[in-house]
Amino acid sequence: MALNTSADAPLPVGQVSRLIGGWIDRLGAVWVEGQITQLSRRPGAGVVFMTLRDPSHDISVSVTCYRQVFDAVADVVSEGARVVVHAKPEWYAPRGQLSLRAAEIRPVGVGELLARIEQLKKSLAAEGLFAAGRKKTLPFLPQLIGLVTGRASAAERDVLENARHRWPAVRFEVRTVPVQGVHAVPQVVQAVQELDALDEVDVIIVARGGGSVEDLLPFSDEQLIRAVASCRTPVVSAIGHEPDNPLLDYVADLRASTPTDAAKKVVPDVGEEYERVRALRERARRCMDAFLEREDRGLAHALGRPSMEHPHRMVEEREEQVSALADRARRTLGHLLDRASSELTHTHARVVALSPAATLQRGYAVLQKADGAVVRAPEEVGADEELRARVAEGEFTVRAERTA
Repeated sequence: MALNTSADAPLPVGQVSRLIGGWIDRLGAVWVEGQITQLSRRPGAGVVFMTLRDPSHDISVSVTCYRQVFDAVADVVSEGARVVVHAKPEWYAPRGQLSLRAAEIRPVGVGELLARIEQLKKSLAAEGLFAAGRKKTLPFLPQLIGLVTGRASAAERDVLENARHRWPAVRFEVRTVPVQGVHAVPQVVQAVQELDALDEVDVIIVARGGGSVEDLLPFSDEQLIRAVASCRTPVVSAIGHEPDNPLLDYVADLRASTPTDAAKKVVPDVGEEYERVRALRERARRCMDAFLEREDRGLAHALGRPSMEHPHRMVEEREEQVSALADRARRTLGHLLDRASSELTHTHARVVALSPAATLQRGYAVLQKADGAVVRAPEEVGADEELRARVAEGEFTVRAERTA
């Protein structure tokens, strides 16, 4: 229920604490799963104190139980163990502290852990996080490699030594983190995200040596899997040994069976690459020698052909044909010109014969009136009318006389 308070009418701390305790007392018992990070069993004390932590998040809660409750699982439960606790929330008013009062503790067995991992694997696979199509290709020669591993661990040594043995110029950006226990997941996630944010990092290796199923649990955590899936930088999983398959192997862009194998898959071997270059150069030389030899044979064959040995022979053979065709063309054109000249002469003669000038040359004259009209009949001319007479050599004026 809401409380009516104000700056003038505040509630005392004790009353607030008692109210919170009353609300918490109304809560029922719950089943809680977590990992034991602290365990206190004082000799002669009837109560055992524990801290239960969520392995995927930085959240923990205090748990208390009677000694007889804990003694039932004391042989199989210790710090770092995963347990399921049936407990009721309690509020300790004097200190304002929340804790869980455990009535039953059950260790989480390996079989159950594997079953949960398998269920999570199917769920993430259904989302497409393990699909081959989303995996990124590793660069041939990474300039800077991000490495997430345990501090001063054998995995770190294996990766660094093998990578530098294969390619001495390779550089690393190393993040050392806990690789097991309650702090592993958040710190591994943070390290991966930090390296992914660096533009100069070309590939990220997450490496850890072998261990039990419980030791490798952080690398099957959903939070880590989703963080790796969202990386823009290629990620290589090198967890445990060959039989170990945490879920990180499925979401990573490349799975290495061991940290040493990761170094071999990420960094090329300078000796092998030198030998490959030498072999390619030798192959290129052989191909070029074969090409030049083939072209030389082809050139020799071409130069041995009659057309190349006697290049003028073809011209000489065609010279007579060209001369004959030229003479034939010349004769044909001459005949055409002669025929055209003859036709032109005949046409000119006919034109001359039919022209008025030829008629005038024979002594005829053309009479024209003053307006230029040609006189064709005597009736067209009046008495004493002046006419212009045109003859072959010129013209003159005449006067018409009327005859009886």
